[in-house]
Amino acid sequence: MADIRNYEEEKEKRRKREGNYQDKIYRYKMKNFYRVLLALVAVGAVIMLIYTQYQRHVYTGYDVLSSVDRAGYAGTIDRRLGNHILTYSKDGVHCTDTAGNVKWNQTYEIQDIKMALCGDTVAVGDYNGTRIYVLNTDRQLSEINTTLPIRNLTVSSEGYVTVVLEGEDITYLNTYDPSGKQSFQGWAKMNGSGYPAAVCLSPNGELLGVSYWYVDAGVVKTNMVFYNFGPVGANSNDFTVSAYSYSDQLIPQIQFINDSTAFAVGDSRLILYRGSHIPEEYVTRLLDEEVRSVFYGDRYIGLVFRSEDGDHLYRMDVFDASAKKVESFMVGSYYLDIDYTDIFFGKDHFVVYNDKECCITTLSGFQKFNGTFEENVRLMIPTGKAYRYMLVTDTTLDTIQLK
Repeated sequence: MADIRNYEEEKEKRRKREGNYQDKIYRYKMKNFYRVLLALVAVGAVIMLIYTQYQRHVYTGYDVLSSVDRAGYAGTIDRRLGNHILTYSKDGVHCTDTAGNVKWNQTYEIQDIKMALCGDTVAVGDYNGTRIYVLNTDRQLSEINTTLPIRNLTVSSEGYVTVVLEGEDITYLNTYDPSGKQSFQGWAKMNGSGYPAAVCLSPNGELLGVSYWYVDAGVVKTNMVFYNFGPVGANSNDFTVSAYSYSDQLIPQIQFINDSTAFAVGDSRLILYRGSHIPEEYVTRLLDEEVRSVFYGDRYIGLVFRSEDGDHLYRMDVFDASAKKVESFMVGSYYLDIDYTDIFFGKDHFVVYNDKECCITTLSGFQKFNGTFEENVRLMIPTGKAYRYMLVTDTTLDTIQLK
């Protein structure tokens, strides 16, 4: 009996020792867990502090990192073509890279220039003329000759072009592939489908959006029609895949921001369409004021209005690709106090500038920079690096970094 009791007692002691050992392991693991958790919280707090300081950092000037001489051309206009500079006049157009090297030069004689850009591609035509030049940042893609006067045109980043041509009684919409070969012809009558007041191709050239204006029983209306030049549209009548009618509404602008999203701006509404093959009306936002300007990137749409008070010149409402309004902290809209020549969007901010002044504001409403340029600026181009830009002046290409 004594041996059995001793065995049971020893077994109980061993069970307690094992229990104490398991408790020690558990406490050790929990201690390490809390240490790691505390360290992660501390690191997160530091990152959050750095991010907050970065977001709240105000730039008061800039350093010129590099400067390249460029030839000045009187009477020319500069526009951004991808990451290059497009310079044009009535006598010709040329493309310059960021190092100041002229990539190509196209001469012509055009009195009234009609121009469309998409990504790295540009189409240049003559209003009331019959010739169109299609080029990208590397080379000329095609030269298109029409038999009727040009009224409007649009281009895709792939080099597809749609042209509005004025006939005697009929307006034609001709589409050409990147080689310049005609691939589609549509037509419209003012007393029928209406006049094609605005046209836009998707970046890949598969979709075409057209805003037709017409009068019905004394009421001005707009028909928004989408064409698909791919396999889906080939099974539809005249490549038409969707259409929407808006009564008592003129819509002078339609724009694709990517291959599956387009927006239209009318005199009283902003409309978004979605669909990579069959665009459908996604959402409509009514507007109470007249839109002064429209700016957009691949993520945001900015509508500029006259300011409703005397403290600011303009007000800009910003919407994302779902037409959700992006609001500045506390005040909602964004107020602009300079007469801008251009506005463009970054990932989390927008830039407003003219030839002498620049203002950069985050989408949360914090002003990062408000200053003046050392030289008159013709064009401002983002470089892809945070708060680093290229300034195109009359005589130089300056790469700057805000400080």
